[in-house]
Amino acid sequence: MHVTPRESERLLLHAGASLARRRLERGARLGAAEAVALVCDEICEWAWDGVPYAEVVRRAREVVPPDRLVEGIPGAVPSLQVEALFPYGTVLVHVDAPFGPADPHGPGAVAAAEGEVELAPGRDRATAVLHNTGDRPVWVSSHMPLDTLNPALQVGLDAPGRYRLDVPAGTAVRVAPGERREVGVVRLGGEAAS
Repeated sequence: MHVTPRESERLLLHAGASLARRRLERGARLGAAEAVALVCDEICEWAWDGVPYAEVVRRAREVVPPDRLVEGIPGAVPSLQVEALFPYGTVLVHVDAPFGPADPHGPGAVAAAEGEVELAPGRDRATAVLHNTGDRPVWVSSHMPLDTLNPALQVGLDAPGRYRLDVPAGTAVRVAPGERREVGVVRLGGEAAS
C-alpha cells in the first residue's frame, strides 16, 4: 500500500485512538499519548463531517473525562494541535486545556525558571508581512517554514533564505481573511547567512 506521509500520520493517529478506546472499554486509565491520539482522532473526524471549528474545539475538551486519565496528564498536556481536513481545506485546530486545568503543583506540572530565555540565539531575524487573500482565517504555527504555507497566505519577505515565525514553540499566529499582518521571523536552523 502506498500512502503519503500525511496519510501515514493519520493512520498512526487512528491506531493510537483505537488503543485508547480499548483501554477505556475495559476501565483502564489513559496515558498522555493515547489520550492525545483519541482527542485528535475525534477532531479529525468531526472536521471531515463538517462540524464548525468552534464546535470541534468545544467537543474536544469533553472527549476524555479527567477521572479516566493517569494522574498529571492535564499538566503534561496543556494544549494540543492537529491539522484537520474540513470541507473547505486543512486547518490547524488548537485546543487549550484539552484535559482540564492542570494542578500547578502536581505531577506533570511545568515550573518556569526565573528570567528571560533567548529564542533561537544567533540566528538572522527579519520582518515579514502576511496577507490572507482567502475567505477563512489561517493559523501559522511556530515552526512552519514560511515557504510552505497555505497558498491563500501571501508572504512579503525581503530577506534571503528560509524563515519561520519568531515566536515560542507550540504557539501560532492567526491571520484573518483580508488581513495584512506584520510579524517577526527567524531564519531556519542549519542554514548559513547569505
